[in-house]
Amino acid sequence: MNHQLILIAPLTAGLLALAACDNKTPTTETAGQKLDGAIATTEQKTDQLRADAKVNAAEAKKDTSEALSDAAITTRVNAQLAADPALSAIKIDVDTSNGRVRLSGTAPDDQARDRATTMASAVSGVVSVDNQLKVEKKS
Repeated sequence: MNHQLILIAPLTAGLLALAACDNKTPTTETAGQKLDGAIATTEQKTDQLRADAKVNAAEAKKDTSEALSDAAITTRVNAQLAADPALSAIKIDVDTSNGRVRLSGTAPDDQARDRATTMASAVSGVVSVDNQLKVEKKS
């Protein structure tokens, strides 16, 4: 029986030593480590939100700029058409989108219809002109 105690005592001491070693290396994060991780995650998300906000602001600025540009083009085309005696007396709708002008309504004759296209094309910022003007039928 003494032999068993002699064998069990070193084995028990070894197991206790191994258990003590395992306790020295924590298997869970400390509160400080958790806080550091949370701060890092928050900083990453904040940086991403800032980057997304900059992209959205740039897109909004571009959209606003295009809308203002289109409105200015429409105004200038209307002014050009109003200066023409044959076109000023009739209603011509001018719609602009991304620099593309669409003319709709009526023109008194083919020459006035063609002049409307030429006048609209000459306005700064106009990319193309879609002339949908109908020539008035003479009675």
